[in-house]
Order: sequence, then structure tokens, then C-alpha cells
Amino acid sequence: MQIRIASFNVENLTDEDGEPTIDLRTEVLRPQFERMNADIVCLQEVHAQDVGDGRALRALDTVLAGTAYKHYERHFSTIESGEPRRLRNLVTLTRFPIVEADQVMNDLVGRIDIERLTGEDAGEIKEIGVERPILHTTIDAGAAGRLHVINLHLKSRLPTTIAGEQDRDHRWRWLSAAGWAEGYFLSSLKRMTQALETRLLIDRILDTDPDAQIIVAGDLNADVDEVPVEAILGRTENTQNPDLVGRVLFAVESTVPEPSRYTLFHQGRPSMLDHILVTRNLIGAYRSTEIHNELLHDESIAFATDDQYPESDHAPVVAMFDFARVVDLRVTADEPEESLNRA
Repeated sequence: MQIRIASFNVENLTDEDGEPTIDLRTEVLRPQFERMNADIVCLQEVHAQDVGDGRALRALDTVLAGTAYKHYERHFSTIESGEPRRLRNLVTLTRFPIVEADQVMNDLVGRIDIERLTGEDAGEIKEIGVERPILHTTIDAGAAGRLHVINLHLKSRLPTTIAGEQDRDHRWRWLSAAGWAEGYFLSSLKRMTQALETRLLIDRILDTDPDAQIIVAGDLNADVDEVPVEAILGRTENTQNPDLVGRVLFAVESTVPEPSRYTLFHQGRPSMLDHILVTRNLIGAYRSTEIHNELLHDESIAFATDDQYPESDHAPVVAMFDFARVVDLRVTADEPEESLNRA
């Protein structure tokens, strides 16, 4: 039984007026979805649109129309009313049944009170919390068993806005280096809070079921050797405790040759910001990883804006697992010794 699991930041997916149009975006994105040919897909940055008195993921529905994904079950990030958030929703699509679905947002790590150091609010205590939830979906994958899929989009590296420290007429221009540094620090704090909350969620799942099969997929805005990803992986080299080996996660892109191991270009530099991380008990079924980065553009071209490109700045990552051999071994291990002797 083969299962393909994908992660894809579709980059501000909306059908609101502007360039590029949803028709042009669909023309570019739909073949990427078809090429992924995935059984489970974790999407980031899916915007919602106003429909009547509520909101719906209308732009995503347009892209998926005419594909197998149209019929997949879905779990998406929501506000209290149950409607999708206006911007940057996480969406998990699966051809398998969804058994449980929840989201975590400052539930395992509380908000932090911190003094502002620059700008109009200098000296005031402000509460800092994460801006994006963690999406946890439990999926019944048949012979492969239950899969805990954690869809994640960590805070971007862009500095958090500091009142009075940014030029009103130029969105990206800062009035002081200290203001920029504080904004960058606050974004790093939000990103690390999400990473810690993700690790706590993983441990909570494993506390309940030590054999749980967990997949973390998404745009982590950090490379595999940076602190947020390190926190989620829980490597033995960091904990110095071999008793925790069953809680270590494995970054599947490590099997991709290094020259091809990137999902985003910035100022001519390739970066691997999108990841699929899995618990060690999935390594036996793991086979390969694809990164569809052949047509990536440099998202930092001078004076460029995101809405100039119908494609995403990010490349999809697809991991393939084959549970047939694993299932056979499980069956063999469960057979009585006498029946094996008869064979």
C-alpha cells in the first residue's frame, strides 16, 4: 500500500480582483497539484472569501475543480464560528477518512508579556501570542494504520510591525536599525513559540500512544539545522538521552541530493523552508522524496511584489511511503511460532 504525502505553500491563494487572476493562478497551480498525485496534502496560505454572511475557501475550490482532490475530505483552520480565517488558512486534504480534527493556538504555550523597547509603545508591556494555529488531523489510512498529520506554518522571518518605526509611505523601510531588530526579535519569538507548541503536541500524542505515527508537514520558515526545526525534531544529539529515541523525528528531505534540496530562492540563495518530518516508526515504510522546484523564481527580485507571479514562491515537497512490506512483517510477527514452523 503506497501513500504519497505532500506539503505545499500555495502563496496567498485568493480569487479577489487583482493580478494575477484566479484563472491564471489555476492554470499554473492545477498541474502542480496533479503532479503531486498525493493521498494527503498539507496546504498553507489559503485565503478565504466572503460568501453571503460567511466565508468559504472559494479560490481553493476553483483550483481543485476537475481534479481528484475535489472529492478529498478536508480540515482547515477556523475562527470560533467554525468559518475559515480570512487569511493564510492551513488546509489538510486527504482521500482517507478523517477520524479526529483539532487545532492548537497558544493552548500549550501561553501568551507572553514583553516590554516594547522602540517606537511609540516603548516602555509599555505588550502581550505577544502566535498568529497562526497548528492543524492536527488524525486520519484512518487503512492498512497503514492511523496517521497523525500536523499541518504547520511558522511565523515568517519578516519583522513584526513596530508602531512609529516604519515609514508610512514605504512598507518595507524602517526608521531605525533598533526598531527593525526588535521587530525581527518578536517574529523570531512567535516562530519559536509555535515550534515549542508543536513539540509539546507531539509529546502529548506520544504520551497517549507511544506507537503513534506522526507526520509534521508545512512551511517552517527555517532550515533543518535552525532552532525552530531542531526543537520539533528532538534529536538525540540535542537531548543527550537515548531513552527518548522513539520521539525523534526524521526530515525526509535529507535523502534528496543537496544540489536539489531547496524549496525557495531568495537573493539567489536556495533555502529548504518547507519540510516533511516523520516519527522514526515510519522510516521502515519511507521510500523517497520529491521536491518540485524546477520552475522556482527568485522571490526577492528588486521591487517585485508577490502578486506579479501566478505560481507560488515555494516548491511542493512530496514523500512516498510503501506500507505493504511493513504490513507483511507485522502479520508475520503476529503469527504463532507453530504456524511458522508448518510453513
